[in-house]
Amino acid sequence: MRLGPLALCMLSAAGCNSLWIDPMKIQPKLLPYAPSTFYPDGLAMRRPPPGTVAQEAPLGPTELLRGYGAGPDGGFVGAFDGSIPIPVDAALLARGREHFDVVCAACHGPLGDGLSVVASKMSLRPPPSLLSDRVRALPDGRIFEVIGEGYGLMPPHGALVPWRDRWAIVAYVRALELSQRAPLALLSAEDRRRLSGGQP
Repeated sequence: MRLGPLALCMLSAAGCNSLWIDPMKIQPKLLPYAPSTFYPDGLAMRRPPPGTVAQEAPLGPTELLRGYGAGPDGGFVGAFDGSIPIPVDAALLARGREHFDVVCAACHGPLGDGLSVVASKMSLRPPPSLLSDRVRALPDGRIFEVIGEGYGLMPPHGALVPWRDRWAIVAYVRALELSQRAPLALLSAEDRRRLSGGQP
C-alpha cells in the first residue's frame, strides 16, 4: 500500500508528538492535598507565609472599593447615604475631569449630555445622558459601581481606572449635573449681576 503525502505528514506529526513531551508536564511535583515525605507534617500543601494577601482580596473598606456596603444579612445597603466617601475639593474635581475626558467623554460627550460621535453611531441604544433625571437620582455608589463593573453595552473600566479616580469621576459628573441646573442662590452677587446683564 502506498501512502499519500498527507498521510505521511499526519503520521510524522503524530510520531513527533509522541516523542516530544513537554518536560514541564513530566517533572516530579506534588499536587495539592497530596501526601509528602519531605515535610514533617506529611502534607504537600504549605501554609501561606504570615501577611500573605490573596490576589482577589479587597485592600480596603468595601464601600470605598465597590461603591456600596453590606448590611447585617450581607445584602446591598447603598453607598454612604448617597455621598462620595472621600473629600471633594478642586484637586479631586480636576482629576475627575481628566479621567472623564479620557474614559467617558468619547461615548457620553464632553458635557456628559450623551452627545458624541460614538453616540451618534449607536442609534439602537445610545449612551445615556449623565445629566438626565434618572442618572441624577442614582446614588454616588451606583455610578461608581457602573464605572468599575460596566452596565449594558458599557464595558467595565475597573482595571483601567483605580478606585480613587473612579470617585473623582463621580464627583465630576455631579459637578456637570450641577452646572446645568445650578440655582441662582448658589451664585455670588457679582455672578448674579453679570447674568442679569449688569442690572442690580
